[in-house]
Amino acid sequence: MIRAMSTKSRRQFLRSGAALAVPAGGWVAQGGSQPPNFIVLFADDMGYGDLACYGSPTIRTPNLDRMAEEGTRFTSFYAAAPVCTPSRVGLLTGRYPVRAGQPNNTGPDTVGGLPLSEILLPRVLKARGYKTMAIGKWHLGFQPGEYLPTSRGFDAWFGLPYSNDMIPPWVKTNRPLHLYRNADAVEEVSEQSDLTPRYTDEAMRFIKSSRDNPFFLYLPYSMPHLPVSAPERMRGRSRGGLYGDVIETLDWSVGEILRTLKDQGLDGNTMVVFASDNGPWHNLPPRMLAQGVEPWHAGSKSLLRGAKGTTYEGGQRVPGIVRWPGVVRARQVSMDMASTLDLFPTIVRAAGASPPADRVYDGADLMPLLRDGQPSPRSHFYYCLGKTLEAVREGPWKYRFARGRGEDGPSQDAPLPELFHLDWDPAERHNLYDRHRDRGNRLAARMKEFAEEIRAGLSA
Repeated sequence: MIRAMSTKSRRQFLRSGAALAVPAGGWVAQGGSQPPNFIVLFADDMGYGDLACYGSPTIRTPNLDRMAEEGTRFTSFYAAAPVCTPSRVGLLTGRYPVRAGQPNNTGPDTVGGLPLSEILLPRVLKARGYKTMAIGKWHLGFQPGEYLPTSRGFDAWFGLPYSNDMIPPWVKTNRPLHLYRNADAVEEVSEQSDLTPRYTDEAMRFIKSSRDNPFFLYLPYSMPHLPVSAPERMRGRSRGGLYGDVIETLDWSVGEILRTLKDQGLDGNTMVVFASDNGPWHNLPPRMLAQGVEPWHAGSKSLLRGAKGTTYEGGQRVPGIVRWPGVVRARQVSMDMASTLDLFPTIVRAAGASPPADRVYDGADLMPLLRDGQPSPRSHFYYCLGKTLEAVREGPWKYRFARGRGEDGPSQDAPLPELFHLDWDPAERHNLYDRHRDRGNRLAARMKEFAEEIRAGLSA
């Protein structure tokens, strides 16, 4: 990972080749000859505590639990941002959203999106001969067409251009919500309960049709973003209510995808990642409480503080599971830091490709951890909300300086320095700044330096 450093040091680092080193042919499973496949499954607004393997007492997720048992499960895995668009920016570019030029959400009336100068993960993989497809919610810009997935490195796309709530009565817009097939709007969406099954069918078809080529499948689900809905056959099954039905439908989808990989003989040569884009929407605005949407149609952040739209842990610490039989260690639980920012360099390196050398990346290659159980290469993580850098984590210590924004909305109080030890206090209940001012002030200085590097603001 290229951390905050002087311009001279960064140039030396890049020239040394340390950031670009790759194995000769990428990682290949034992006995395999074809480059590995990659599948990234990305839930929308799913909380840290929504899976059984992360402690849910009422939601059954046997397929994701099995995926964790057969791979590595992270307990300190971070989305790149606490809201939808910038979170996707971080995953697909390997760069903090502020650095990449898209730190805020886009919407149905937005013109433009993620800057066209940004190079996305599928484009790098295509140069290695990969087939690529996106299925599900895009949310990185859709007009003009240069911002669509099929212009950003994906061979094909089926899904929604943005969040499923961006229609009346939840959002003021005159634009209908359409499903897209590649660059064309092909169907107006009036019923959302079948979105997850349709995405799953598309994913299975893509896997089957790509079995003779290395492939990259990116599946950002539309659920469980509000308004939640589940197919009729899945309703009323979960003790977690409608929200539980939605999560159990996602788990069914994961099971179908894993089964397809096994049936096609691809199981041992495919890395599958599951994560969420941010925490649950507990601080939802009143506009969302319409047409049957209830406050309890959001998930759980377990014992974590905060929620979607905040830089407390509940906003960005999410489930993170990686499975690759024969390569990624099974039954491994890592308490080290990792992030969706790390998926770009991890996948690129595993594919035997090289990231473009003309830009700074914020991710680190996780393969030594995943394969060999080594410590995480990530020593720091920076928490941004929009264009504002609000917190930094170094090891177990997290320093936060932000205008208050809890689950009940923003506060008008002046920001106060907060310092938490996340190993002792993952719920961020005990502010230790007064006891450890030197440490807090050092992290504050580091935050200021990094804000200057990525051209972010600081709270005042």
